[in-house]
Amino acid sequence: MENSTEPKITPEEPEITLRCNKCDRPITPSEAVLTPTGYRCKDCVNQQQKVFDTSKPLDYVWAFIAAVVISFLGSLLGFFIGFYIFLLAPAAGVAVAEVVRLIVRKRRSTKLFKLVRIAVVVGALPLFLIGLLNAIVTLGEGTFTLYSVLPFAYQMLYIILAAPSAYYRLSGRRRP
Repeated sequence: MENSTEPKITPEEPEITLRCNKCDRPITPSEAVLTPTGYRCKDCVNQQQKVFDTSKPLDYVWAFIAAVVISFLGSLLGFFIGFYIFLLAPAAGVAVAEVVRLIVRKRRSTKLFKLVRIAVVVGALPLFLIGLLNAIVTLGEGTFTLYSVLPFAYQMLYIILAAPSAYYRLSGRRRP
């Protein structure tokens, strides 16, 4: 006969095999978050993250200004080097992140990281719009060629590569 004292575990109910090393709550492997000190529940991880938001209000202003200026300069350089934007854009994103980190003295905030990502896009926007306007004008005149679209495409590629590069470098997160 079966031992009726053992709980039956169905496939819908995962087996609880772990405990949070902070609050000692039972957690399933899918709920567990690996930290350097062991597994924790998502609630404890979220509470710990709030401790790391150390940025000050003026940090947002300086970070935005620096990111816009550096992004514009990177976008301008990309306007001249063309195809090598594949290499320049991620490097420009890293440069933005490192300069911002230096300016804000390594203070952190998720809002700051998101603001820097937006600032990278804003800094690249003027040359992106010029390239778009150029493509529209050449299309309207009937002189449309692939070479008239390339500056626009390179600026779009700059934005696509530089903004996430700056965000992930500054936040220290890895892509999922």
